[in-house]
Amino acid sequence: MTGYGVDLTGVSVRYGAERALDNVSLTIEPGTITGLLGPNASGKSTLLGLLASFRRPSAGRVFVGGADPFEDEQRMERICLAGEGGHLLQGSVREVLGLAARARPGWAADLAAEMIDHLEIPVRAIVPQLSRGKRSGLAAAIGLASRAELTMFDEVQLGMDAPTRGYFYERLLEDYIAHPRTIIIASHLIEEVERVLERVVVLDRGRVRIDGEVEQVVAEHSVGGVRAGLQEIVIDATRRTR
Repeated sequence: MTGYGVDLTGVSVRYGAERALDNVSLTIEPGTITGLLGPNASGKSTLLGLLASFRRPSAGRVFVGGADPFEDEQRMERICLAGEGGHLLQGSVREVLGLAARARPGWAADLAAEMIDHLEIPVRAIVPQLSRGKRSGLAAAIGLASRAELTMFDEVQLGMDAPTRGYFYERLLEDYIAHPRTIIIASHLIEEVERVLERVVVLDRGRVRIDGEVEQVVAEHSVGGVRAGLQEIVIDATRRTR
């Protein structure tokens, strides 16, 4: 397993008169961990939704693993999007895990069980009745245990406390090293997530502002003439468009 590559060419998404994505062209190499960063309403969730085939673009082309995911049902089995709070998950924890296991050909039952146990998520509990943190932990466990060729996390850390986030990053890196695939993490927690990233894409107002390897981005950008960390670079890049 090396993961699916991602190619977007001239992609736009419109909601009425508003452009959530505006002529985005982007390539993500297979087998990498990419951070998708930017402020609220920058287009991060919309972009991930396209890759997960939740909707079509208004214009442009979206390829995942060299094919249009919207037209390939089998490919969708190998693409997983885990969202903050696990708000799309219904039924009991046990039922949700069973559904995920049947839907994902690469499902790692041992990893899912280990994470559920560590996070103290009761398997008989009804998912919508869990706390936000537990729902996020469940979504993170399903995302990692899917071992999908393209695995995406959309702000999944926001419902977690600091120890849980640390555990999530640790398990993500461990499983990525053992089972390489393409991972995209959308997050506001830049200082935390930076340590697991190889590449970074910064979106603002539906456009790509920065795209490159983390080390290269940090080396090439400065704020006020002074070398800055990734968080300062992202803030500066998006502030200039306001």
